Amino acid sequence: MTMLPPHLRLATTPLAPPGSVVAGEHFRFTILTEHLMRCEYSPSGVFEDRATQTVVNRNLPTPDYRVHREGERVQVFTNAFHLDYSGGEFTPTNLSVQELTGGYHSVWRPGEEPDSKFADYLGLRTQLGGTARTLDAVDGACELEKGLTNSLGITSLDDSHSLALTDDGWVAQRPEGNLDFYVFAHGRNYGEAVRDFYRISGPQPVLPRYALGNWWSRYHDYTQDEYQQLVERFEDERLPFSVAVVDMDWHLTDIDEKYGAGWTGYTWNTELFPDHVAFLAWLHEHGLKVSLNVHPADGIRAFEEAYPAVAEAMGIDPASELPASFDFADPRFIRAYFEHVHHPMEAEGVDFWWLDWQQGSHSRIPGLDPLWMLNHLHFLDSGRDGRRPLTFSRYAGPGSHRYPVGFSGDTVISWASLDFQPYFTATASNIGYGWWSHDIGGHMFGTKDDELATRWVQFGAFSPVNRLHSSNGIFNGKEPWRFGPVARQVMGDFLRLRHRMLPWLFTENVESSRGLYPLVRPMYWSDPDEISAYQCTNQYWFGRDLLVCPITTPVVSGTRRAAARMWLPEGSWTDLFTNLTYRGGRAVTMHRAIHQIPVLARAGAIIPMTPEDELGVQNPSRLELHVVAGADGSYTLVEDDERAQPREARTRITWSQTTGELVVHPAEGDLDVVPGVRHVTAHLHGAGDVQVINLGEVTTAAGAAGRFDGALETDNQTEQRIFDFLDEAEIAIFTKEQALQLVKRHPTPGSRYAALCELRGLDHDTLAVLRELLLAVE
Repeated sequence: MTMLPPHLRLATTPLAPPGSVVAGEHFRFTILTEHLMRCEYSPSGVFEDRATQTVVNRNLPTPDYRVHREGERVQVFTNAFHLDYSGGEFTPTNLSVQELTGGYHSVWRPGEEPDSKFADYLGLRTQLGGTARTLDAVDGACELEKGLTNSLGITSLDDSHSLALTDDGWVAQRPEGNLDFYVFAHGRNYGEAVRDFYRISGPQPVLPRYALGNWWSRYHDYTQDEYQQLVERFEDERLPFSVAVVDMDWHLTDIDEKYGAGWTGYTWNTELFPDHVAFLAWLHEHGLKVSLNVHPADGIRAFEEAYPAVAEAMGIDPASELPASFDFADPRFIRAYFEHVHHPMEAEGVDFWWLDWQQGSHSRIPGLDPLWMLNHLHFLDSGRDGRRPLTFSRYAGPGSHRYPVGFSGDTVISWASLDFQPYFTATASNIGYGWWSHDIGGHMFGTKDDELATRWVQFGAFSPVNRLHSSNGIFNGKEPWRFGPVARQVMGDFLRLRHRMLPWLFTENVESSRGLYPLVRPMYWSDPDEISAYQCTNQYWFGRDLLVCPITTPVVSGTRRAAARMWLPEGSWTDLFTNLTYRGGRAVTMHRAIHQIPVLARAGAIIPMTPEDELGVQNPSRLELHVVAGADGSYTLVEDDERAQPREARTRITWSQTTGELVVHPAEGDLDVVPGVRHVTAHLHGAGDVQVINLGEVTTAAGAAGRFDGALETDNQTEQRIFDFLDEAEIAIFTKEQALQLVKRHPTPGSRYAALCELRGLDHDTLAVLRELLLAVE
């Protein structure tokens, strides 16, 4: 027995229905879904029926399939794939699986990844990538691990080397020499491939509501007074934060050399924090949850306050001052670590831990990565009292999505690093990892650049988690007031916007967990046959209704705008910042000044938000409903009490494009988790100037309705937008006048653009902006 308490044991359902299994003496094929098959080979004939570190559920309904046997040859057919096996240990010559919609290149063989030079020539990457363990010291891009999506329609997950999970919560070696592959034959239905992965590995958990707000973090030796003054400055500047991260200097770092280095520590530094319990309580009173950074690698040493209790639990004589070495392969150490170190500190007010493991992937149990074990057990432990669990750590391989949030590491401050992160974040969804948290603004080195810092904060506001962080240099702070007036204003606006989006973010958080998809997704998930969807690498879906493309390059001096190319799926799309509507089904180059990035909502979208002065994270007493014209719409707002088994209220909101009526329907569910009465306003985008109506005080149990009386059809006010742009552009005044006259003289967008193309002196960048404005809906 491992002696782990019950709450540290992950519930699993590892046995597949017998009807899903096709087996012989040394092989076993399990048809898990129509598109997903497990292929096992065992030289001993002993197969693995337990859950593994990656796969925890195989109890899925048996799909339709048929089997044909002829001698040693076995063929398995579903509507999606054809498996052909001729006996023996799996090799590329005796086992193949063909995906039936992708053509003759769509064949998987053990040890080989399907590839096609034709796909590369067409601009379709074959293996679309997954994610990486860390971005530490990365300046720009880094190599990504393999994901579960391939543009040829078939790929695999090799689970041969992960450990088995035992019923008592521990890990165990698997039968020696076994091969264990999961083959994903989903064609280009990439979302369904990841959904099947969630079915066998577990869904992404729902994050606590506070985790979706803004996080403050800085590697800096704050004092208690200094940190409290910082929070008060944030409040004075109306900069909302919901999480306070305290980096490693909260604990003793200047220790006697006989104990080693000071990176690991669990004893508060009373010179910096004379009353840490009061400090934690003060942060809670100011609406902040608290996370402390820990580097656990050196264990519990004799200088720690917790050492006597830990030593006794480990059978160490405290007088010997022998360290209780970090060993997450030892159940006794694990219990002492949680019960005598972490739990007392949580009782004092620590809400969750930032696990900063940097010591590699080896432990005393062969194949057990200490990082995986830390993530696994910390996440389970954080939910022991019925709270919604949360941990904050690095990626430890496929299945790590069960343990959010991910800390991506210490990046170099550069445009190249920013340019990589939107792609990195979206691509991680190909392995189901949807809750990356980056060091927004970059961590270290680089050059101070107001524009770069501002664009990074804008990306953070539309990232899974928005955490401002920096290294310990005195010039590295990310406080908005340390930048110029324009950057300071824009940073503050986007931090406030992120916080205002909490009602929508929390709903999308819940629905994505239940619907088995990540919050952020690459564009090729929805348009897998469009080459542009693969080429617009920094664009992504944000929730169900928004398209986001962060700006990751500097503005052009003449236009004072930076460009970003987007793929727009079919339909009508309205930018929530500019109120400009675009026709979909094509790629469009967007241009945005420093205070905006492209954030486009589909016609009929409804985005619940809060007013700017609603700064808490609780279910709000006031709502702003942002509606996008162009189609009927419906949205259900989800709110709950933040427990692991929550009581939930759901409020349906509908919009009629025909009548202009917006209806807030009576809430359903546990209404005591939301205010009984709320003040509600509604804002209509995409029909000329933004229209606002006031629904007043709305009783949650009764609902209310309102009607927009203005225009409901698209009106981009193109001539006025062109004048405003030309007025701002830093180009020759005579060229501006000529351009405006051409626009007024020609009647159609196409003829206007053709005339501008012939205008001498009109540079390429200025013409590109005019093209966007003229042809947005053409």
